[in-house]
Amino acid sequence: MPISPLSPDAFLPAFLPGLFLGLSLIVAIGAQNAFVLRQGLRNEHVLAICATCALSDAVLILIGVSGFAEAGMRWPWLEPLMRYAGAAFLLAYGVRSARSALGGGGALEPSQRTAGGLLPALLTCLALTWLNPHVYLDTVVLVGSVSARFAQSRAAFALGAMTASFLFFFSLGYGARLLRPLFARPAAWKVMDGVIALVMWAIAAGLLLG
Repeated sequence: MPISPLSPDAFLPAFLPGLFLGLSLIVAIGAQNAFVLRQGLRNEHVLAICATCALSDAVLILIGVSGFAEAGMRWPWLEPLMRYAGAAFLLAYGVRSARSALGGGGALEPSQRTAGGLLPALLTCLALTWLNPHVYLDTVVLVGSVSARFAQSRAAFALGAMTASFLFFFSLGYGARLLRPLFARPAAWKVMDGVIALVMWAIAAGLLLG
């Protein structure tokens, strides 16, 4: 079942939650982000790497949103089930981020290994993206389940989540040289984790109350 056309009146109320959810999920320290940062710091294949990460996320988000739209029509009980499951996951994710914020935080250090050519870099990027089970939980399951609450505005929600991926990866890749001192400081990640926890809890509350 195709995603419904965008409704101008409902665009921002659906686009912004998708954008914030996408950013909250994607900024966590991980191997993929460390790889993008490394490529950006070395100024090697930045455009190709950032585009590969963002487009991969866009495909997975589209699968999640479209799949849950069709499944919701066939099994009406699936939407509330996934809504509460998504809220539970967001609450747990927020707790994890809060613990990290209250703890020592972390520092994102790029690898110092010598980078290869474009093809090895792309293959590494694809492996870090598509072979990571967590990415399916975030993009297909979580984003797909949350999108169900926006009914006819699922396209706007999906576009917001996709925009978050493009904004983050290209900002990280091309702004790496400016961001390196910030990401090397554990205190900065403590603040970031605290913000992520608040956003996660706010979205979970919206799911439960909605």
